[in-house]
Amino acid sequence: MVNVPFIDLHAQYESIRGEITDAVQEVLDSSAFVGGPFVEKFEESFARFCGTAHAVAVSSGTSALWMTLICLGIGPGDEVITVPNTFIATAEAISLCGARPVFVDVEQDSCTLDPGLLQAAVTPNTKAIIPVHLFGQPANMDPIMAFAAERNLFVIEDACQAHGARYRDRPVGSMGDAACFSFYPGKNLGAYGEAGAVTTNNAELAGNIRRMRDHGQSRKYYHGMIGWNGRMDGIQGAVLSVKLEYLASWNEKRRKNAALYNDFLHVHEGVILPVEMEYARHIYHIYAIRVQNRDRVLARLNEKGINCGIHYPLPIHLQDAYRSFGLAKGTFPVTEQVADQLLSLPMYPELTHEQIEYVARETKNVTMASR
Repeated sequence: MVNVPFIDLHAQYESIRGEITDAVQEVLDSSAFVGGPFVEKFEESFARFCGTAHAVAVSSGTSALWMTLICLGIGPGDEVITVPNTFIATAEAISLCGARPVFVDVEQDSCTLDPGLLQAAVTPNTKAIIPVHLFGQPANMDPIMAFAAERNLFVIEDACQAHGARYRDRPVGSMGDAACFSFYPGKNLGAYGEAGAVTTNNAELAGNIRRMRDHGQSRKYYHGMIGWNGRMDGIQGAVLSVKLEYLASWNEKRRKNAALYNDFLHVHEGVILPVEMEYARHIYHIYAIRVQNRDRVLARLNEKGINCGIHYPLPIHLQDAYRSFGLAKGTFPVTEQVADQLLSLPMYPELTHEQIEYVARETKNVTMASR
């Protein structure tokens, strides 16, 4: 039996150990532990990478979403449209502003926001749309941006799973009024702890987020706004600067691994493969297939030493946290269908051809036996 972890962060660390050690030692020697030059260097590099004028480093992807909404003036009485097929942080950030998340269903193939459903969701209280670039695939941004422009709505890209993905010829993170990234360790660009960033071409918004992340101060002990402690650590900035140099090649390895999975699995009737949309350059943060009897398949693969995940088993509108919204099962049929079927196979740049072949072979065997 071959053991295949869902993700192998140690393998990635070993490939860059020397550079990481040197970068961390430089932070320790300078004692620039919170903010400072190492964070600023990463901000400049990440803004260039995303094709934006500004990148603001913050403490997490969740804080990036929340502070962006606050700094755009979104609060009590406002509504923000997003999807129920995402990690709960997308909705949490809206709720923590005092605004209300309004959910729309997703498309079958992309599992991202269905632009055709926006009209039915918009009200006079709608202030913004948060499309989620799910699993490393961009949402269909052109119709979303056109809809928002006609109604003077903000667009905030939830790019927490899409570092380096592209929509047509544009980098993810460069299309909306702002974009929010998570650098949680398991992401394509992962820190060694919690970290996030906001990218934008709006200088005023960037400045307000910089102040808000630092207790509302633009100089020490002078507070122009009510802020928060949402700063990035110096060590995380240094680590991310090292890893950013490898992100493009790591993403390309993920794409090659996804192509291998596709080759091994495409003729098997028991598996629906992820679809790379014609407008997208998918970077496969998650390689999620769809299967019947998903929980049984997951358990059988675990017995074979194959560690898989589920993203996400219960949509946000059915979570206890949002029970008060009164959105019953059946409200968002596509989201609910894929929540029952999605199975995330191991995916990371260091996967070997042999591991992928083993995972694919056992997936075919297990799904055939579970039908």
